[in-house]
Amino acid sequence: MPELPEVETVRRGLDKWVSGRRIATVEVLHPRAIRRHLPGAVHFADVLAGRRVGAVQRRGKYLWLPLDDEDALVGHLGMSGQLLMQPVEAPAEVHLRVRFTFDDDGPELRFVDQRTFGGLAVSAGGAVLPVELTHIALDPVDPSFSDEAFVENLRRRRTDVKRALLDQTLISGVGNIYADEALWRAKLHGARPTDQISRPAVRRLLGHVRDVLNEAIVQGGTSFDALYVNVNGESGYFDRSLNAYGREGLPCPRCGTPIRRESFMNRSSFSCPRCQPRPRAVASALTALTLRQRSPRSPR
Repeated sequence: MPELPEVETVRRGLDKWVSGRRIATVEVLHPRAIRRHLPGAVHFADVLAGRRVGAVQRRGKYLWLPLDDEDALVGHLGMSGQLLMQPVEAPAEVHLRVRFTFDDDGPELRFVDQRTFGGLAVSAGGAVLPVELTHIALDPVDPSFSDEAFVENLRRRRTDVKRALLDQTLISGVGNIYADEALWRAKLHGARPTDQISRPAVRRLLGHVRDVLNEAIVQGGTSFDALYVNVNGESGYFDRSLNAYGREGLPCPRCGTPIRRESFMNRSSFSCPRCQPRPRAVASALTALTLRQRSPRSPR
């Protein structure tokens, strides 16, 4: 799923190509693309026609396009959503879900989504901040983000540090890829309990999270396949800078130890066994489980 750097890359592209333009028509080609807009496709198209778009905004992994009467068009890319700027005469994409044309007859905006996990909706009165996004925390590249509040809130959680980084009500925009990269830089295993990490260590981790996100934004995000592209259809290239994520068996860039992969919330975590040792309690539990699995079963 696209994380903050990918969504920020799309936001910047939309802001360049869409801000200040007036929507002429909206064509909904698949109802799932606007399933969160409860009044339906006809209302979605009618309420957007003739509206001028303001400066495109983002919170975490969500985008919104403020409209000229204080409403907003809210979007989430899901697993495979793409917001593309295309010439009017360009052929329709196979998975084109929603098409926006503008009154200047310039490039149109297309929402393309192979898996239809993403979606668009109009938020009444949501130009400043859609009510649907108020539960999402600020992200660490937002100027209003409070480092000290994050440090205290993380240490109060009764969870492990990687789960905390993925909690969008604590810190937004961080997903599996960038959590693993920040933890590798901080030399922390993702299973480390949050209440056992010192304040200086949390501050260092937050610094690495911010650095990873900013570096990825500069490189246009991370693309492992054709599902994530910017508004011009171009892939990001931060995958060339990854130190841990997706590098199972390859040498750690810091110490040379092969990177390990572990199961995590139906996904995978990648870390260095030497630089990021498991917490003792976790390591002991895994050892005990391995011994039980290897021991022969006693006869009945």
